Amino acid sequence: MPHRPHLAQLRRLLLLPCSSVPVPVPARRLSSPRAMASSSVSAAAAAAQAGGAVAAAEYEDVMGRLSSLITQKVRAHSGNRGNQWDLMAHYLQILELEEPIARMKVIHVAGTKGKGSTCTFTEAILRSCGFSTGLFTSPHLMDVRERFRLNGVDISEEKFLKYFWWCWNKLKEKTDDDIPMPTYFRFLALLAFKIFSAEQVDVAVLEVGLGGKFDATNVVEAPVVCGIASLGYDHMEILGNTLGEIAGEKAGIFKKGVPAYTAPQPEEAMIALKQRASELGVSLQVAHPLEPHQLKDQHLGLRGEHQYVNAGLAVALASTWLEKQGHVERIPLNRTDPLPDQFISGLSNAYLQGRAQIITDSQVNSGEEDKDCSLVFYLDGAHSPESMEICARWFSHVTKEDRTVPSSMVQSQSCGNSQKILLFNCMSVRDPMRLLPHLLDTLTQNGVHFDMALFVPNQSQYNKLGTNSSAPAEPEQIDLSWQLSLQRVWQKLLHGDKGMNNTNSSENSLVFESLPLAMEWLRTNARQNRSTSFQVLVTGSLHLVGDVLRLVKK
Repeated sequence: MPHRPHLAQLRRLLLLPCSSVPVPVPARRLSSPRAMASSSVSAAAAAAQAGGAVAAAEYEDVMGRLSSLITQKVRAHSGNRGNQWDLMAHYLQILELEEPIARMKVIHVAGTKGKGSTCTFTEAILRSCGFSTGLFTSPHLMDVRERFRLNGVDISEEKFLKYFWWCWNKLKEKTDDDIPMPTYFRFLALLAFKIFSAEQVDVAVLEVGLGGKFDATNVVEAPVVCGIASLGYDHMEILGNTLGEIAGEKAGIFKKGVPAYTAPQPEEAMIALKQRASELGVSLQVAHPLEPHQLKDQHLGLRGEHQYVNAGLAVALASTWLEKQGHVERIPLNRTDPLPDQFISGLSNAYLQGRAQIITDSQVNSGEEDKDCSLVFYLDGAHSPESMEICARWFSHVTKEDRTVPSSMVQSQSCGNSQKILLFNCMSVRDPMRLLPHLLDTLTQNGVHFDMALFVPNQSQYNKLGTNSSAPAEPEQIDLSWQLSLQRVWQKLLHGDKGMNNTNSSENSLVFESLPLAMEWLRTNARQNRSTSFQVLVTGSLHLVGDVLRLVKK
């Protein structure tokens, strides 16, 4: 049994047997059978409650331990380039994972944008074909277990805890000053390898965390097939300042003799990918975007025109995996005819939170006659210039009045007014002048304008990794300088240089000290203006998207 410190005392307190507590028994008649039965039910309920408290305490303990692995070094630090990548070999030895990883049938995907969606589509296709699947993606939005999917479902808490302690205890026992505990993402990648090998999945689909060459997932020496999703400018502080440099880092997942596919790329990126592929003798092919007719009138499970690019790459990856495993009869005959039914089923049922996701706020939309005039959140974790444009096109498309979607998702024709609001934050390592103009310009081209922009800190910075969130810091403790600078950029985009000096005006932008305060502002306005539909685009950060989801679903 894994060693789980700090919880033994809690277990003893919560599960103390009645016999160990000296209670005087009065000399009274025996209880009736009904009373005895009621007592038994109460005891069972108390035991269940105690067991639940123990499980919750254990889970929070585990989240605290994971949090301790988050390095204080910012990702832009030059030491992160490689960052003693050779330590991964030691961790694999400690956890005895070299052989299990060598046996694993892996699909490995890197990219700037769309790699999570590509992985999700690929896993869904192969699961629909009858294979047991493991899917490792990042980041998570509400719970760390989202990163580990077994057969399309987040890993259970019981299994997560079991494998966590197995890895944690072995690493704690064998690491020291020379070989320290792995950093946060490396531990999660190692945990994924342990989970997928122990659960004996047929296929493991792995999304690269950052870059490719030095990513923790790149310990896989012989994947079945590799994929490169769309490339663009992101994490430039680590990966390089040109598309060629960024593509070179992503191409670090290529392996000699392993087929590779790429989504269509800008010329500079494609040249770098082809050069690396040529050096390794890798067969690199372009996976063309899926055509809508190939789905036989079905819709992709992940919405947005850009998803046809990711779906096309996923079809190529899944087809190659099936071919390499000897299932040639299951793959599409060509790239123009309709796909096999199992492919269509997988693509149409794929699901990934925070990507072109629409969710109503039930606290506001609570069943009144004018329920369609509500507060609706449009969630998309776009955080690169290119994905900002895609996000803006999607938001413009789905909020047009003639758009045919369920009435609960947008305002009905009877709801005369709509207010479009931006809820935004991005990491300070990103340049808002590379993000917000792309968002604003694309919306303007599509005839959409925001009535208000709200800038907030991520609530995540106040939370542990677990589901229990701590209260935000007191206002005087919160540094809003970054949010205020985002607001200034926004004002300048709207009004030119004169807007830079107008940040005290609440006419078209506001800065909030916390996300819950911004949410309360939105809910109050929606309740007070029942004839108006409030359409809120949440973007700039997947962490922000996750925080909004957490607050809406509470």
